[in-house]
Amino acid sequence: MFETKQWSPDLNVSNFYKAAEIRGFKNNSIQRMLVDSLSTEREWAVWILFYNNTPVGSVAAHSFDEIGENCYRIAARTCVFTDLLPYNSLRTKNQIVTHQHVTSQFLIPVCINWVPCGSRVFITSNESDVGTQRLVHRIFAPAMVETGQMKFVKNLHYRGTMQSVWELFPDKFLKELSKYPKWT
Repeated sequence: MFETKQWSPDLNVSNFYKAAEIRGFKNNSIQRMLVDSLSTEREWAVWILFYNNTPVGSVAAHSFDEIGENCYRIAARTCVFTDLLPYNSLRTKNQIVTHQHVTSQFLIPVCINWVPCGSRVFITSNESDVGTQRLVHRIFAPAMVETGQMKFVKNLHYRGTMQSVWELFPDKFLKELSKYPKWT
């Protein structure tokens, strides 16, 4: 069973940090990188994804004033330990557009639910080898653009690197998500 829990100082995720470090997820391997680096934002939240009470992923969202008023960046600090999940972890274009992967099933929806209604929602990507950013940049975002769930906005020097900014359309995303099998 999957469950997302919003991060708080009371949530013991020390095993999650260790597992992230072992897997090379540097932005998720210590509280300073996963949480504290976002806590200076006007609004922010971090969630830990659990599978059968074991922490297996994370995601964050925060205000994105660099783009404009009432704008939020979601799917930040996303990582998933796919080796601990019962589902095929291969990310094909078909799995992306039919939302048959953990990010669309759990991580993006928790971010959308947190963002105030009527806000504009963005995901950033880049060509970095760190984490899965390059896969988001080259495969996920273009596939979502093709289906009308996202659009490219601009490139922006942000958080120390050149990032591509993509606007996600929450209503379209959730409508598409509802067409396909929901994981439990």
